[in-house]
Order: sequence, then C-alpha cells, then structure tokens
Amino acid sequence: MSETPARLVGRDDEIRTLRALVTAARNQAGGAVVVRGDPGIGKTTLLEAVTSRLPGVRVIRLDGYETESAIAFAALHRLMVPLRAYEHALPAAQLAALRTATGAAEGPPPDRFLVGLGLLGLLDVAAGEQPIVCAVDDAHWLDPESLEVLAFVARRLQAESLAMIFAARDNDAAAARTAGLPVLRLDGLDRDAATTLLTASMTQALDPMAAAGVVEATGGNPLALVDLSRDLDASELAALSLADDPLPIGRTLESHYVQQVRRSGADAQRWMLVAAAGSAADTEVVLRAARALGIPEGAADGPEAAGLIGLGSTVRFRHPLVRSAAYASASGAERRRVHAALSTAAGELGMVELQAVHAAKATLGTDPSVADRLEQAADRAGERGGSASRASVLARAVELTPPGPDRVRRQVAAAEAALAAGAAQVAYGLLAEIGRDSLDPVLHGRVISVETALALFVPDADQIVHTSAQMLRAAALFHGRDLEREQLALVRAFEYALPPERMLAGVSLEELGRRLTAGADLTDGTASTVLRGLGAHLLLPYADAVPVMRAAVDALSEVDDDELLALGTISVALTTALWDARARRAHLVRCAATARERGALHVLDTVLWVLSLVELNGGSPRRAGEHVEHVREVRRAIGYDAENVVNVAYLAWQGAPREVVDAVAEGAGALGFGGVQASAASGLAARALAEGAYADAYALLRPLVEDPFLQVTPLQYPDFVEAAVRSGRTEEALPYVGRLTASAEANGSPWNRGVAERSCALVSADEEAESHYRAAIETLDGAGVEIEIARAHLLYGEWLRRARRRGDAREHLAVAAEAFERMDATAFAARARAELDAAGGTARTGGSGRVDLTAQETTVARLAAAGRTNAEIGATLFISVNTVDYHLRKVFQKLAITSRRQLVDHVASLR
Repeated sequence: MSETPARLVGRDDEIRTLRALVTAARNQAGGAVVVRGDPGIGKTTLLEAVTSRLPGVRVIRLDGYETESAIAFAALHRLMVPLRAYEHALPAAQLAALRTATGAAEGPPPDRFLVGLGLLGLLDVAAGEQPIVCAVDDAHWLDPESLEVLAFVARRLQAESLAMIFAARDNDAAAARTAGLPVLRLDGLDRDAATTLLTASMTQALDPMAAAGVVEATGGNPLALVDLSRDLDASELAALSLADDPLPIGRTLESHYVQQVRRSGADAQRWMLVAAAGSAADTEVVLRAARALGIPEGAADGPEAAGLIGLGSTVRFRHPLVRSAAYASASGAERRRVHAALSTAAGELGMVELQAVHAAKATLGTDPSVADRLEQAADRAGERGGSASRASVLARAVELTPPGPDRVRRQVAAAEAALAAGAAQVAYGLLAEIGRDSLDPVLHGRVISVETALALFVPDADQIVHTSAQMLRAAALFHGRDLEREQLALVRAFEYALPPERMLAGVSLEELGRRLTAGADLTDGTASTVLRGLGAHLLLPYADAVPVMRAAVDALSEVDDDELLALGTISVALTTALWDARARRAHLVRCAATARERGALHVLDTVLWVLSLVELNGGSPRRAGEHVEHVREVRRAIGYDAENVVNVAYLAWQGAPREVVDAVAEGAGALGFGGVQASAASGLAARALAEGAYADAYALLRPLVEDPFLQVTPLQYPDFVEAAVRSGRTEEALPYVGRLTASAEANGSPWNRGVAERSCALVSADEEAESHYRAAIETLDGAGVEIEIARAHLLYGEWLRRARRRGDAREHLAVAAEAFERMDATAFAARARAELDAAGGTARTGGSGRVDLTAQETTVARLAAAGRTNAEIGATLFISVNTVDYHLRKVFQKLAITSRRQLVDHVASLR
C-alpha cells in the first residue's frame, strides 16, 4: 500500500476497514467507528493516515482536551465553527437547542438529544455539498455532553455522505457514551511488523535476538518502538530486551519523556508545563499565562524543534504521554501557580467556566470563594443542558467547600444532576458521602427522591416494592416547606406503586389514597386536580370517583408542554379507570410528540413503552409491536442495548412458547415488578382463549380477579367471563358481568358498555344473547378499540353458527378474521378462520393489502401521507432528511407507487 506512511507498519487491515467506511460515505452510506487502544498504540497516526489525501472529501477534525472535559458542550462549540453557514437549514427548535447549548443564545436548557439532532441536520446539509469525514481524536477527553451528542449523531447515520471516526483510550465513561457504535480494537503490532518498524527507526544495527527481545518487552507498541529506539543506543536497547515480562509501556514512555522535558532547559520546561496544564484549544490562554509567569517568549522554540510540541492556533503535544510527562515533571506547588495564572488569563478573555476550573486546580484545601465560582460555572452548564458537566463541577465544588450547609446542598445538587445525566453510579457515590444527620428536611427529601429514582436504574426487589412508600417519606419532609416538590413526590408515589402492583410494600393503597387526597387540598392547580383524581380512584366508590377522575383527565389535557412532561404518563391510570380509550391514546400521543420535539428521548422511551402496553388492552397488537420496535430504535439512538426490550404480554399474544413467557415474567417478579407478571398472565390468558383452552385461561385469570389491583383488573373481567362461561363456570362469571354493567353506567364509556354487553351475551339464554351481541357491536363500533369489536364479531359469529344461521355467521366471522389479520392478532385470526371454514365460508387472505415494511418505514410512510415534510419527519424520528428520503424510496418501491399522493391510498393497510 504505497499511500500508507512508512511508519504505519502492520496496520493494513485497519487502514482498509477505515477507508471502506470513507468510501461508503462517499456513496451516501454513512457510518461510524470507535478506534480504541492503549496509549502509544497508533490511534492518532492511523487517524491521520486515513484522513490525509482524500480528494473531494471535507475532513473536520476535533480533538479532546482534558481542561475542557468539565465544560459542557465545549467541544461542540469548536465543531460548530465550520458549520455555522448551514444553520439556516435547521428547524427553529433544533437551531435554538444548538445555540443555547454552545452559549450562542439564551433559552431553556435543551435536551442533549435534541442538540444531537440539530448537529445531525447541520452535518447532513454540509455533507450534501461534499462528503465529510469527522475525525475525533482523544475522544475520552471530550466533555461528556459533546461526546454524547457526537455519539448520538454517529448512531443515526444511514443515508448520509458522512463518516465519523473516534479515537479513544480504554475508558469506561467514554465507552458508555459511545455504546452501540462499532469498535476497531488496536493492539500491539505482530512480531514481524514490530521488528520492521524498530529496524527502520534505528540509526544503529541491532542483532535479531535483541530486536526480538525489544519487541517482546514493548508488546509491539509502535510509539515505544519508535521513540525508545531513537533515544537509546543499541546496547541500551539490548539491555531492555532482557526484561522478563512486557514493560508497562505507559509508565516507561512517560518516564522517558520526563527525562526529555527536563533536558530541554528550565524555561522550556516551565513553558511546556503551562501548555500541559492549559491543554485547551485556545493558545492565547497559554501565552497570556506564560507571560504573566515571566517565561521568555522563545521558550517554546526548543521543544518545538525537538518535536515534543507543535505550535499553531493550538498547542499540540507529540503524544498525550508527552503532555502528561510535562505536567508530572513539576512539583505540586509549581502546578498550582501555573493553574492560578491560567485562571487569570481565562478570566481576562471572558472564559468564565475555564477560569473556575483552573482556579479549582490552583487551590489547596478548601476555599469558599472558589467553590462559589465553581457552582456558578455548574449553573451555567445546567442552563445549557449540561447535566453531566454540572454534576462533575459541583462535585469538585463540594471538595472545596468547608463542612456545613453549603457543602451538603452542593452534594445533593450534584447527585440530582448526575441522575438527570443518567450517571447512576456517580449519583450513588455522591449520595454515599452525604451525612444524613446534617440534612435539613427539604434536602433529606431530595436525597430520598434521588435514591428512589435510582432504584429503577439498578432494580432490586426490596427497593422496587418500597419506592412508593419512600416517595411518601419524601413528601412528608417537603410538607410545609416546598409545596411543588411535595405534590410532585405524591404523584410519583402513585406512579411508583404501579410496577410492583400486588407486591407493593411499606404502604397500603388506602393510606396512599389518603396522602394523595390530603396533598391535593394544599393548593389549586393541575397537580392538585390530578392528586384529587388519583385519591378518588384509590378511595371512593367507583360511581363517586368517576367525575373526580374525569376532572383530572380534563385538566391534564390542558397543561402546557413543560407540565405535561413533568407529570409524564400518570394520565394512563385515570383514563384506563374511566375506560376512555380515546383520551388515553390522545394524551400518550401528545406526550410522545412533545418528547420528540424537545429531544427528551428518555421520556419518549417511557411513553412508547406504555403505548405498547395499552395497545394490548383495547387497541391493536400490531401497533403494540410497532411501539416496541420504536422503543428499540430510541434505545439504539441513546446507546442502550435495544435487544433487551421485551413486552412480555406482546410475546404471549404473538405465540411465544409458554416457558419463555413464564421465564421472563418470573425474572421480572424476582426484581419486584409484579405488574409484569400480571401482564404476562393476562397475555397468556388471551392467547388461551383464542386457542380454545378455556380452562387454562380461567386458571390464569382467576387469581388476578380475586385479588384486584386498581384500574388494571377490570380490563381483565371480560376475558375472565368468557373463560369461566366456556369452561362451565357460568355462576362464577355473573358477579363480574354485574361489575362491568355497573361501571359502564357510571362512566358512560362505549368501550366499557360494549364489553359489558358482550359479557352479558355470554351468560344469557339464547333468546336474549343476540340482542346483547348486536348491542355490543353497535356500541363498540367507532369506539377506537379494534380488538374488542373484532372479538365481539367473533363471538357473535360463533353463536350464529351454532344456531345454524350459517350465512349470518359467515358475515361476522369474515369481518373478525380480516380484522385480526390486520391487527396481527394471530391466534384469534386462526380461530376466526377455523370458525369461518366450519360455517362454509373462506377467509380472504392478503385482502388487507399489507406490505412488509419495517417499523421505521411504516412511520415514515404514515407521516408523509399526513402531509409532513421530510424535515418534519426527520425531527419526529431523530433521523436526517437524507435518511427520510431513503426510507421513502424503499416504501415507494415496496408499495409499487411513485408519489406521496398515491401513498395516501395505502395508509389504511399500514395500520
């Protein structure tokens, strides 16, 4: 490979891999990779080799700097400089997020994923003019927000003329933030390549045995082979080759560079110390600090001539180990004096956060004034959406704060910021350092709130079942001191009672209801109305609770977007208790749309997950599956393991083996998620009904209906009635038919009324059953509960066939079969087809016009048919405009159409 630099020996495979990535980007197939390896292994050299001499390709280089690693979006700010010209192409929300994050404008703190979508849009537009390779070196030193944003962009690359190459050391934090990206691992060179490199780097001959020993001792580390061979003679290398074990190359090279730094002279050593401590993109800070310390102007000439540093608009060290050596060669007192000078220089240039960072490093012991400046810097990071940086800067402020209230307050705030950033282990560590005896009630309540939220990150059965009780403790501590926090804690107390369901411990539902009702009376407002509705749901007779719950649902439909996201999916309990399928879906769809618009992917993840659950109760199994796929897509974008997304009830509906469903449910139950176990049982029961295994369905449902849980269990009454009747236990079904009828009279819900009528038909004599079946179908028609009306047609069709009215039976069974096919309710579809065959009819297969589209293609198609532009679709799905266009072309090809106008005619088949 003649284009490969001579010193890049033994990396032909890696060169080919990275060049293939660049070639794919030239052909509008974007991609990314993380090159990972030890110091000196050749990451930077490989990056430079691949990105040099790329005609027709624009290379954007971004380096990480340790000093900037605590400044939120510092690297993004630098990356934006060459992309400013394309800002006009962005939607307003994305542009506002980018400008706020980088400090170019003021606004509400943006979610980092919305910032990421804005950056993806900028790069996509820029790459439309010329393919781009974005090379990120020392990615482990990027501030966490910038690295997360860049990784988000890298995960969303599909049809863009853009390649992203990250080079990073092995680092747990950086690995977590780039999770989900392909990794190219760099190890030491093999023996032949390492020997070739060593021989080419030496000025003296080295015998083969000694050369082999040096290669073995250095582990084939290229930087060690090149630099040690240049500075050690043949005899010294021969001695090195006698080492019994491979050398700790990082420490050996750093020690080697320390000697080089010290030999460069006192002034040069001091200048390199300033540069090493400054380690930032702006050379002016380094120059000002050096002048203030009295270092001569030409002090950097010697190190530059020796190749230890490179000077330009930035100061670049030959290798991070050279920088580390320059820093380590100085005493602690010298380093603190340098950081003090750098702090002053940054302040003179208006770099407030950098000024605070250096001031902290210049401080020995505690210093309240410096801690104050750090807290202000942390607040600035928070205002730009930098929760991770806010947490790390506050943690340093804690170290500089003397014992007392301010120190504790900052510890709690740091833990909250870490939680907001998703850094669970960091938050745990911060909380562990807090002395509970020193907390005032509000701070204690905040600590409990963080601890309780963290329990959901690392599930533990004892913690999960007590989360509701813990939030009531927090609310009691807030009482009379912080009303807003108290009411939100009470809402969370109800919300956290739902995952464990019957496994809930530490508080009874009655006590929870009393606490919510008392909290509702503290003030007026949406939170009070919601708490009152939830309290009524827990405490009042159903008919009395209905108007109070309805008022809460109405209030939730009127809240602004901020309050909507804060209250989350709490409406599901109320709308489900009211059997209001339309309001339930409308609220969740609005939550999802708002979360997408704000870039709040963690909220979107939750909302989509809830949507996948509720679609199995009155909705469509097919949509449930689509929502599960959308959850996977969101988690891929975030960097989470998308393959672990399992809706166990959906598995049951889709025919997964019983042992698989049971295993998933039992595993969730062991962690305290009793609701998952109940959901699995309900899903298995529905499948048993579809398959005619009525006794099995009865056995699964009976424990649930005999131990009811809030709004969940009434939805299981219709299935229990069918199971009981068909297994010869009609008497047991009668009380539940009565409950369904009574609740329908109270809430006026067509869904509730329809399933009550269907249940009445099952327990009625033949002369009365038909009127109930017809009433069920008439009531459910248009109620927005597809699976329920299909099941009503199925049961009525079966009844008609048994009444020997085969013509009428075929009509209803055909409707049911087609509906079940359309909804992917496979077991019910099979039952309907079998009944239709028995009635002398034939199910129309393929009549729905369904086409095999992916979940993302389906969503793109629906949005396009609804008149959304490619830019609007991209913003909704967190993909680029080019990727939207790519998916639309695939959809058009699969549907054999050529325009969006034709697409409208096919949307119905995609539902």
